[in-house]
Amino acid sequence: MEIKVDRSQKEKAVEDFKNIFNEAEAVIVTHYEGINADSINEFRSKTRSSEVTFKVTKNRLIKIALEGTPYKNISELFSGPTAITFSKDVVAAAKVTTNFAKENDNLVVIGGALKDKVLDLDGIKNLASLPSLSEIQAKIIGLISAPARQIASVLATPAKQLITVTKAYDGVKEVPSKEEVVTSDGEVDNK
Repeated sequence: MEIKVDRSQKEKAVEDFKNIFNEAEAVIVTHYEGINADSINEFRSKTRSSEVTFKVTKNRLIKIALEGTPYKNISELFSGPTAITFSKDVVAAAKVTTNFAKENDNLVVIGGALKDKVLDLDGIKNLASLPSLSEIQAKIIGLISAPARQIASVLATPAKQLITVTKAYDGVKEVPSKEEVVTSDGEVDNK
């Protein structure tokens, strides 16, 4: 059973896809033949948690939407049952899609692009092996906060040492001066 879509809905779909292609940093194209609804829902859940979006496409409308966008070079990838994953994080779309494709043989990565740079399967796998934007941000925050912790530790150390010396000094008897001599019976003899 085919659902009829009127012209205004098609124009809206083309405009929505055109906006996606103009805003996305990375687009990964997949074939999803034979994948069941539960697997699609599981994949959508994984993409949402990584700030990636998954959309099933209508090839004819996608090819129209690609015109005039940085992704126009990938239009030949759209044949058969295709879907796209896309994100503003260059690595996230590739990472989530390739990881899910490893678990599910019915989702096949066929290509993609970073704006006007077309990626083959090896390029997408290499991209997926890089740390994501959130992983890089966490590393930078760790690097920035580590020196602050070290500075606080260094500044606190002399104060701790001063307190230790003061406590030790409180426990010591007065030391005689050079003019004072301590006799064998422990008495101080002033000379």
